[in-house]
Amino acid sequence: MEYIKGTLDFFVKEPTVLSIGKFDGLHRGHELLMDSVFEKKKEGLKAAIFTFDIPPKKAIEDDTGALLTTNEEKMHLFEKIGIDYLIECPFTDEVMHMPAEDFIKMLVKRLSARCIVAGTDCSFGYQRRGDYKMLKQYAPVYGYEARIVDKMQYKGRDISSTYIREEIATGNMEKAHLLLGYAYFVQGEIVHGNQIGRTIGIPTINLIPPKEKLLPPFGVYVAEAEIEGKSYKGIANVGCKPTIEGNNPIGVETHLLDFSGDLYGKHAKVSLLKRVRGEKKFHGIEELKQQMEKDVLFSRSYFRVHE
Repeated sequence: MEYIKGTLDFFVKEPTVLSIGKFDGLHRGHELLMDSVFEKKKEGLKAAIFTFDIPPKKAIEDDTGALLTTNEEKMHLFEKIGIDYLIECPFTDEVMHMPAEDFIKMLVKRLSARCIVAGTDCSFGYQRRGDYKMLKQYAPVYGYEARIVDKMQYKGRDISSTYIREEIATGNMEKAHLLLGYAYFVQGEIVHGNQIGRTIGIPTINLIPPKEKLLPPFGVYVAEAEIEGKSYKGIANVGCKPTIEGNNPIGVETHLLDFSGDLYGKHAKVSLLKRVRGEKKFHGIEELKQQMEKDVLFSRSYFRVHE
């Protein structure tokens, strides 16, 4: 996949089927969009995605809401499903004030769009004046096919990033998994922690999530980690370790079941499968150890049932 970012001078020569959107979390609500994209890809077009480097709402309304997927995570998800081009356009003042018709012309000219796939909730151009009706209206004018697709629903509600955020905010990771189509994850480089887990015989790998990444409520979760193509069952703590003195950063600490070894500096993807309990400040390391041992047993039991 070719990943084009950080420039307004993007250009794709090959004819494309292009889907436009925020794509925060490539979730099941996007499945019908992607089905349509790959149908057209079979006809010889290259599959392309156009999105922005930040959600426009963040720039326009100074929205500080956390994201389901960082740009890096989004890139990996699109690459995995077989997208040929991912265009991550900077949301500059010029782009913000671009008239909707000019935005369409840009997609057709610079990205060789022969088919544009979008949802009924799509909006684009200055003051969001462009919508799916405009895409259909200008299709014969600029020589592309417009495919407008409904979102997939769950029990009568559109599957959306907002819906998924609501479930993650309550710690309902099973429901988030169902709506996403995959387990919600945090990824990054394994860094050194305070090594308390190692001293009590329950070592952990430590990730510091990007500040824009949405995290579920602080607490303990059954987890699965993927490191260098290998999968490990585990138990993870999301939070800032209130039992340990000092100003601890918010992190994801994961104990890998039946594993010992040095993984510092390696890249890990930790999927959070089920909430076990909330974060708690214990009266000492011994009490913390006893609870962590119970958490490990819970995780083992979970995987026995779900294998």
